[in-house]
Amino acid sequence: MSRRFLFVLVEGGGNVPPVLGVARRMAELGHRVRVLGDPALVPDAHAWGLEVCPFVHAPHQNVRSLEHDRLRDWTVRSSLGQLERITTEVMFAPAHKYALDTLAELARFEPDVLVADYLIPGAAMAAEKKGVRCAVLVHHPYPLPVPGAPPFGLGLRPGRTLLSRARDRLLRAFASFFFNRLGLAPINAARGALGLPRLATVFEQVTRAQRVLVMTSPRFDFTSKGVLPSSVRYVGPTLDDPPWAESYASPNVAAAPELVLVGLGSTFQNQHALTQRVIDALGSLPVRGLVTLGNVFRPDAFQAAANVQVVRSAPHNELLPEARVAVAHGGHGTVMKALSQGVPVLCLPLGRDQHDVAARVAHAGAGLQLKATASTAQIRAALARLLIEPSFRAAAAELAAEIQGFVADDRCVRELELLAEQRDGAAPQHHAAPTLP
Repeated sequence: MSRRFLFVLVEGGGNVPPVLGVARRMAELGHRVRVLGDPALVPDAHAWGLEVCPFVHAPHQNVRSLEHDRLRDWTVRSSLGQLERITTEVMFAPAHKYALDTLAELARFEPDVLVADYLIPGAAMAAEKKGVRCAVLVHHPYPLPVPGAPPFGLGLRPGRTLLSRARDRLLRAFASFFFNRLGLAPINAARGALGLPRLATVFEQVTRAQRVLVMTSPRFDFTSKGVLPSSVRYVGPTLDDPPWAESYASPNVAAAPELVLVGLGSTFQNQHALTQRVIDALGSLPVRGLVTLGNVFRPDAFQAAANVQVVRSAPHNELLPEARVAVAHGGHGTVMKALSQGVPVLCLPLGRDQHDVAARVAHAGAGLQLKATASTAQIRAALARLLIEPSFRAAAAELAAEIQGFVADDRCVRELELLAEQRDGAAPQHHAAPTLP
């Protein structure tokens, strides 16, 4: 049966292809789908045949444009500083404005299910106000505090000793304090303006949704030892290349050196110097390097050896099956595409969620992690290890099996369809966040 789904998201770079990819597949299955978001999303949504309407009250955001990026989080050096800017400027302060835009579209479109980017808690509030079932999409590893895991945002791996596990407990408590200090007052103010009850923690705004769909591999994440809310489901990643990725003809040469595919993001994070160091490292290795710039820079802004090609963009999904190693900034989409093909990854995180994704790659043994300030020699040495040592490719292959299973099952689409089928049953039930030890 055809249902109606309203997707609400911001232009945040890496969140867009997976969320719009789900929306596109829902539309291809015959469901009526509409996207509410930043005006910068319109070209991509239209390219995939989706209805789209822009925010009116909410502030407009476009991290893919240096001129129109109001966050400019790359100017903040510390991880905590970046978290504070992103959560305050996107999630918390404008929550009521996002709620107003969502309420207006709920009245016009009358969806069976609201599908909200977790970066927009105001959208989930609007669904709660109208009694519409809500699914929250998390486009990277699970970000809320979980017993047994380090808090998200600091790029830490799980503690293995008594001391490091105590560190994780203390940091989880600090994370709760940090986010509640930043967001609880504006979240409760927005809820109060809508006539909704106050919350005890900001995390409850996410877990109150009927479904929280985490778009990654559970084997890849750090939550296996924790107790998650009953609303949380792991649905695996969505691996769509963005519609702006240009076609690329790979050389049809049997003796061509092994391919190393590089993608350091589709948003400006001050990565020009890092990109040049990666290019220089590839130039001294017996490989064929393909550096994709994500339309952030022009290819002629770099100097490359004969064995390295620099292009504005390319469809990673078409190239990864022939790649031996991938180099990424730690963006979840790029990493998942590589691991889904059993390709180990060298992660050079620049900020945002990238340190946490890189920590998971290294923890799984499916790649290596270096600082974004790594020298050309350090990058070259890490690439040499990934090319030579078989353990990295073996670990990536183990993750590939699970990721491909999720992709084949299209679990996210199935969960949304099941939620829509419950529309005529009992009223939506809200879930509380678990108590953390």
